Amino acid sequence: APGWLRRLCGHLLSERLLRPGGVQAVVRGVLEGTDGEWGALGPRFRGGAGAEAAALDWRKCDAVGKILAACPQQCLSLEDYYRQVCPQILDLLHVQDKVAARQFQRVATTTVLSMAREQPQLAERHLLQPLLAPLRRGSGATELALEDLTAGAVLVPEAELGSCVEDVLKVYVVGNDSSSLLLGSLQPVLGVVFSLYSFARQNVSYLRSPCQDILLWFLEKAEREQALAVLEGLAGLSSHVPTLHPQCQLQVGSEGGAAIVVQETISDEDEALYQKISLEQCHVESLVELLSHCQKSGLAGDFFIHCLKELTQVAAEDEEAPDPAVEPGGSLLELEQDQARQGRKLLVLQLVAALCQGVSDTVFTDIEQVQQFLAAVLQRACAHPARGPGAAAEAQTLAMAMGLVAAVLGGAVQLKSSDFAVLKRLVPLLEELSRSYPEPLTQELASDLRIAILTHGACSPGTLGPAAHSLLGTQPGTAARSPAGRAPGPPAHGDSSTGQGRGREPGAPPAPRAHSPAPGGLQELLESACDPQPPARAAALRRLASLVTQRDPEAIQLQEKLLQVFLENVQHEDAFVYLSAIQGVALLSSEYPERILPVLLAQYERPAQGKEDTMAAVTRMKLGEVLMRVTRALGDMVFRHREPLVRAFLRGARDPDGALRASSLSNLGELCQRLGFQLGSIIQEVTGCVTAIARTDPEAEVRRAAVHVVVLLLRGLSEKVTEVLRDVLRDLYRLLKHVAAAERDAATVLHAQLALEELDAAMRRALFPPQTLEKKIVVLP
Repeated sequence: APGWLRRLCGHLLSERLLRPGGVQAVVRGVLEGTDGEWGALGPRFRGGAGAEAAALDWRKCDAVGKILAACPQQCLSLEDYYRQVCPQILDLLHVQDKVAARQFQRVATTTVLSMAREQPQLAERHLLQPLLAPLRRGSGATELALEDLTAGAVLVPEAELGSCVEDVLKVYVVGNDSSSLLLGSLQPVLGVVFSLYSFARQNVSYLRSPCQDILLWFLEKAEREQALAVLEGLAGLSSHVPTLHPQCQLQVGSEGGAAIVVQETISDEDEALYQKISLEQCHVESLVELLSHCQKSGLAGDFFIHCLKELTQVAAEDEEAPDPAVEPGGSLLELEQDQARQGRKLLVLQLVAALCQGVSDTVFTDIEQVQQFLAAVLQRACAHPARGPGAAAEAQTLAMAMGLVAAVLGGAVQLKSSDFAVLKRLVPLLEELSRSYPEPLTQELASDLRIAILTHGACSPGTLGPAAHSLLGTQPGTAARSPAGRAPGPPAHGDSSTGQGRGREPGAPPAPRAHSPAPGGLQELLESACDPQPPARAAALRRLASLVTQRDPEAIQLQEKLLQVFLENVQHEDAFVYLSAIQGVALLSSEYPERILPVLLAQYERPAQGKEDTMAAVTRMKLGEVLMRVTRALGDMVFRHREPLVRAFLRGARDPDGALRASSLSNLGELCQRLGFQLGSIIQEVTGCVTAIARTDPEAEVRRAAVHVVVLLLRGLSEKVTEVLRDVLRDLYRLLKHVAAAERDAATVLHAQLALEELDAAMRRALFPPQTLEKKIVVLP
């Protein structure tokens, strides 16, 4: 087009742009009117297929957005242009036309981001603040004249709050521009967004997904220090992030959203305390779930280490601060400060416990985070040695940390010279422990590990003491051969446990570990499985279990010895040890069921003599868990061992110990569910036992387990209920009706109702099969 025509068209578009509704009119005209191919087809196609084609052409949308961000020449003031245009740009996000919504949202997002880059102050004043206004209205940083509002008054309506969250998602997350302006404007409302996310987790709301996406986007795009500060604020440990106003609360909306309303005053102090604790617990669980999506980036590990350091600091403040309750001269302010300190300490402990349970399996992503974690634990041990009522737990935590150091040095991770440089930061702490810790064994461990780090794992065998050897899985005095043509050198720790250590220079990476131990290595593992230190014992048990899985020839020859070691460790009180032993026994039994399973059944039916009844019952329950793991591993092959397994569990169901009876019934129910139609004649014995226990057992937990057996039995049989249970179906039905009518335990009644529902569904399928239409072709003679 000639220049005069372009200038005239631009002037006319600019004039129309500054009028009311001009932005939408110009955008619609540019995106639809300039599309010659679709426009030539007539008005019928111009709004439909043409709009969809324009939505796919994102370059055109971006070009229109950049044009809108530029102030026209005939506009006298940039401030006036932003004041007139920005509200119309935000309205583009709310276009209801589904066909045109995609292109309008794209244009609006591009325009907002362009304005934020070109004029950040004006964009924040006229775009971002109005966009975030509903969230800011409910923030704790906003001063509200609540005396003019009655309890229950709606501060932010459901529609406005939901629209605001969706707009933030479109502009920030979909636009994906991580400028400091956008991150800084979003941070003050993250507390309200997090409260919405936590509220949506407890209720059925469409706001859960967009709130989660907004929070994860900010944590991903922000600097690590800023992200950690935000997480600390969301957890309630700092005031970096304003939370929901304390006199406001979220209320379920009628359209699946939420509204912010003025909270009613609770006169009952116990009820107010309960609601406060419940809200904190919900926020902690929501934060852990949010961090479970941030493990690959390392943010979860960094925040976990930050909480550990905070725990050390809180403990130090707790020791230094006097107790106002003990000192009579303490003021009311000191008492309030002490209560706040105790509340902060409880919150940190709750966070650490929740993180350990929720994201502990893959929380650390590199050796740097492992070193920071170990430094936090060792620093707490140096500052506060284990004394008093919590000494056992502190000592166990320290043993776990030092066991982790030993595992890293022992070859669990292939270390490089740079990794040893990171680990050397632990040397001052280990040296402090070796001098000042009250327990001699821990002092020796710290000294040995410090030597191993300083020598890059290449210290002589005589240098390490027996304590470190027990953790590292080595034997004192075991030397390794050097390669031919070289003088014997110090063996690497990563190879000494397998008997394949080779001499190497300090700083060189350890040699790759073999898949199976060399001659003598299995014997060392068997000895380590009896080590007094639980970390070393558990590590040896898991290594033995892996050898069983790999069908190591030496391990196959020593099946009975391995079984004996595993069974002895099943009785250990440490959970990590006996769970590792249970895994080893289960793997051994699934690999060689014909030889191992009879031994386990004999142990389960006749526990070792000379033990206390409680200890014997606990051991039998652990063996029951082993038998069920074997059952799951065998799959359909469990039919061959059906009768001895059922007989063992039926005998356990008549044991004097109530917990063992409930455990045996639970195992019996899972076994029946897996057997399904292969139950055969033993169904009579099972139903007779279950009926008698459900009617007469004095303990509610055991009656509950008996009814649960019926539930699992019906679920396992599914379509074949009427065939397999035809002889006992009436008795089971009467039993369930009796339990539902006469049982006092609510959980048992619930199990009975679930079983009746399963039975009702099965009978309906049998009596009223689904009608199917079949097409038949008959050839007449």
